[in-house]
Amino acid sequence: MAAPKRKALGKGLSALLKESAEEGVGQHSESANKIVRSIAEIELDNIEENPFQPRTNFDKEAIEELSASIKELGVIQPITVRALNGSRFQLISGERRFRASKLAGLKTIPAYIRLANDQEMLEMALVENIQREELDPIEVALSYQRLIEECALTQEEMSERVGKKRSTVTNYLRLLKLQPILQAGLRDKMMSMGHARALINVKAEEAQLNLYQDIIKKGMSVRQVEDAVRRLKSQNSVKSGSKTNKKELPPRYLKMRKNLSQLLETEVDLNRSQRGAGKITIPFKSDEDLERIYTLLEH
Repeated sequence: MAAPKRKALGKGLSALLKESAEEGVGQHSESANKIVRSIAEIELDNIEENPFQPRTNFDKEAIEELSASIKELGVIQPITVRALNGSRFQLISGERRFRASKLAGLKTIPAYIRLANDQEMLEMALVENIQREELDPIEVALSYQRLIEECALTQEEMSERVGKKRSTVTNYLRLLKLQPILQAGLRDKMMSMGHARALINVKAEEAQLNLYQDIIKKGMSVRQVEDAVRRLKSQNSVKSGSKTNKKELPPRYLKMRKNLSQLLETEVDLNRSQRGAGKITIPFKSDEDLERIYTLLEH
């Protein structure tokens, strides 16, 4: 005797989906309330892509591999959608599975259904993607920025939402201060997050770009870049201090410096502290130039 035919999973939901389509899911009908927070097989053609999707790059090869897996094993983890009016749905999370299922030729896909407004959609999509840690560093940084600006979250609130330390959030947001070409290099894995974090501390755009080019050409390690940045900051500090001292010299000493420079025919530097101590620096270009200066001083 043949075993009784098992009822298809989600048959009741299919009927409810049909009823909700007639009544309008977006209107929170009785049928809609029954299907929300349920998992159902939904036609792929009835699902719209997420306009709030933070991911901008999808690895074609990875999608193809996932598609092959879906052909073999099916969709193991349901996607999440929100119910719209009629029989339409909008993707909240699971776009890779959604795309791979289409590529695999599936007509339906298992989906967890829920109701959400646009702000909730954005927040859920951003948080879900960040928590999966599949985004590149710039996409993560842009997602954090959107959560702050569009969902009106503080850094503290956002760190709680995504389960990350506030310092981690701050480090990602600082990446957006990099020049666009450096951001592109980070996204294309021409350098690491460690390299990028070091380069942020270089304020001069030209110096920042030169260091980035050295990372690519010379294969510099993060430690080497950090050392180079420290040297740059040290040099800038010395130059800044020298300029400050020159500006702070009283008129009488400025005149002395000028007269010495004219007398010795070279740019003399004179530094003096508030207490009166200091030094005179006389540069020379060669041994002959040194002899010339010495002769002038001797007379």
